[in-house]
Amino acid sequence: MVKVKICGIKTKEDALFAAAAGADALGLVFAPSPRRVDLEQAKAIALALPPFVSRVGVFVDEDRETVEKIARYCGLTALQFHGSEGPGYCQSFNLPVLKAVRVRSREDLQGLERFPAAAFVFDTFDPCLPGGTGRTFDWSLLEMKPAVPVILAGGLTEDNVALAVMKVRPYAVDVSGGVETGGRKDRRKIAAFIAAAKGCC
Repeated sequence: MVKVKICGIKTKEDALFAAAAGADALGLVFAPSPRRVDLEQAKAIALALPPFVSRVGVFVDEDRETVEKIARYCGLTALQFHGSEGPGYCQSFNLPVLKAVRVRSREDLQGLERFPAAAFVFDTFDPCLPGGTGRTFDWSLLEMKPAVPVILAGGLTEDNVALAVMKVRPYAVDVSGGVETGGRKDRRKIAAFIAAAKGCC
């Protein structure tokens, strides 16, 4: 069964709701973003979660020492990098690394074997945004998937996630804006998204 990550969580209440609805992982954004959390928010969320729900810190071109400090303080269980972080940077951490790849053509999928990543997060390319575009990309580009787990992101909603899972067969799906209304997490959408993703096959 596909795993589900709900990203951009900002409150303990939304985190607990998502976990109860079946989310396998929650994303805490530490990069500049409307969804950014401070350290105290993130720590409170992480401490409140059940033990088998992953706490994923999302970073963009952050220095290694800061990432390590945040990870220790907040009790993160995985790190997600959405910037230009290279293989050496990714290899320097003890926690599992999820490396985001912004996809616009097959060329963006070349050379991934160089990265010591536990999984790749395939998201939609945008020249200005490192993620959270709210747009899908051509999923057929992932026909030749890498050997490590694939996490599909980019424009997923309760209406298209079942189709995405059937077409791509990813290890996991990752959603943020697709479960929001007016810039805030919508619990009905969270529950519907998780049910659609996990119930499709």
